Amino acid sequence: MNIVIMGAGALGCYFGGRLQQAGQHVQYLVRKNRAKQMKENGIGITSPHGNYQFNELHISENVHDIEKADLVILAVKGPHLQGTLSDLKVLVEKGAMVLPLLNGLEHISILQNELGEEAVLGGSAFIIATLDEKGHVIHSNENHDLIFGPLHPSQSKVCDEFEQAAKSAIMSVGRTENILIRMWIKYMFITAFSGVTTASNLPIGAIRSFPATKGLLENALIEMMELANAYDIGITRQNVVQALENMEGLPEESTSSMHQDRRKGLTLEVEHLQGGALRLADKADLKLPVIGTLYALIKPFEN
Repeated sequence: MNIVIMGAGALGCYFGGRLQQAGQHVQYLVRKNRAKQMKENGIGITSPHGNYQFNELHISENVHDIEKADLVILAVKGPHLQGTLSDLKVLVEKGAMVLPLLNGLEHISILQNELGEEAVLGGSAFIIATLDEKGHVIHSNENHDLIFGPLHPSQSKVCDEFEQAAKSAIMSVGRTENILIRMWIKYMFITAFSGVTTASNLPIGAIRSFPATKGLLENALIEMMELANAYDIGITRQNVVQALENMEGLPEESTSSMHQDRRKGLTLEVEHLQGGALRLADKADLKLPVIGTLYALIKPFEN
């Protein structure tokens, strides 16, 4: 496949790198500074699943330089979504489908409204990774999962093609015909995990050691379960238990990408994650006091 990575951060470069390593044609659509860094340093991956360094990259700073694209993996963070829409329209007009790997849910309706329902797949990624000073990927745990699936009946062919393309890549790829519930499960997890780690400014090990702080995680998960079910998704208490078990299994120093961004002084996704949950709750006439408190504590650090 001709795959375009839009958003060459840790997530985009990890999955793009693994697809390129497996022999797919991968192009990176990036801004000037990131393009310069990638041209100078290439992309390196340090991972429990094996390290990889590659310097032969297809890098574009202008969307019009990309002649052919079958699939765009959209790996930007929530605050940058609006800035991608004009470039995505160009690529969709050239025949590309879009697989967004953003956290949250609000981006799906935004993309469908701008690009058309047939152009937008559903997807979710489960990985803890960051970039070092050279712009190389540091992947710090075993998870490197990419879940995807159709949101429109016309998307079976591109799902077949991507499933085949990713089969030999060093990552865990899963296709599901019920991608929305998987996205909600991820949204539930990341909203609680990012909210508590960022608001407390602590990694998961410290949070687990204080019962009251650990209880915040469970309460945030329960509120997200209630929110999902207000939209008839069908999240269960077992999903909450599984999320807590996943957090128990993380190394002591593990933390969320939002907390990493707070440490680095970068813009936070609080409006996209916790803010998005609160807006969805308002539409469903639902109160989320724990999520609202986490949002209020994180908001001063957003920019």
